[in-house]
Amino acid sequence: MSIVARWQAAAALLLATAPSAHAAVAVIGSLTHERVVEPGRTYKGTITVRNLGRAPEDVKIYLTDYRFTADGTVFYDEPAGNQPRSSGKWVTLSRSILSIPPGGSAKVGYSLAVPNDTSLKGTYWCVVMVEGLGPSVAPGAPIGKGKRVAMGIRQVFRYAVQIVSHIGDTGERKMQMVARLTREGQKRLLQIDVANTGERWLRGRLLVQLFRVDGQAAGKFDAGGVRVYPGTSTRRSVDITAVKPGKYRALIIADAGDDDVYGVTYTVILEGGKKG
Repeated sequence: MSIVARWQAAAALLLATAPSAHAAVAVIGSLTHERVVEPGRTYKGTITVRNLGRAPEDVKIYLTDYRFTADGTVFYDEPAGNQPRSSGKWVTLSRSILSIPPGGSAKVGYSLAVPNDTSLKGTYWCVVMVEGLGPSVAPGAPIGKGKRVAMGIRQVFRYAVQIVSHIGDTGERKMQMVARLTREGQKRLLQIDVANTGERWLRGRLLVQLFRVDGQAAGKFDAGGVRVYPGTSTRRSVDITAVKPGKYRALIIADAGDDDVYGVTYTVILEGGKKG
């Protein structure tokens, strides 16, 4: 496999407006509840939500499925339980609405009932969505002495609490990596797509090592951590702008711990030329 990069003039126009805002509610503790489970057993957990604002806050609690792809697309599918590896139908929430006073907190419990099915293997998951609804003012309601209509734009903040269940130590562990050279402004990047093609959740560290044709090391790069569910993919990039033009062998390694180490090699050709 060979990748060729050429310095080319590029221009991009980005127009964006992002109003400053702060979430009134927050989930306290980890946003990932991970456990090893057994078929036929039931497990319980608790999510704590705090109101950081100065007014009472209503919070909606509901379940969704969760998946993502390397191009940055994220799906929160409703109703939960329709994806092949969803545990949405295993989870029961104790409450669907919380009313939290200013500075206060509330808890929502959940029960995870794993089906008594010996064919289950690998990782199953879903998401408990925690969504701040804001003060209870109906749209178009008159407010104040002048009876003016309440109008405005409300930003919705949601926390996705991942409920991850591993069936014992079962499930095939399998990863696929694809690399390409790309540009981001004046930067030259080695872009790596990591896909979980197995049955069990994989997480670890992604490293890239470059070698010259004579075998000498030309650079080591840390592409950061990766965490991919079965059937999902994610993307990481390393900046190789400072690497001199030439032909290299790129060794890409994903270390998922224990004996789960995955690697792929690419031939990378970096061509010189005038930047920009």
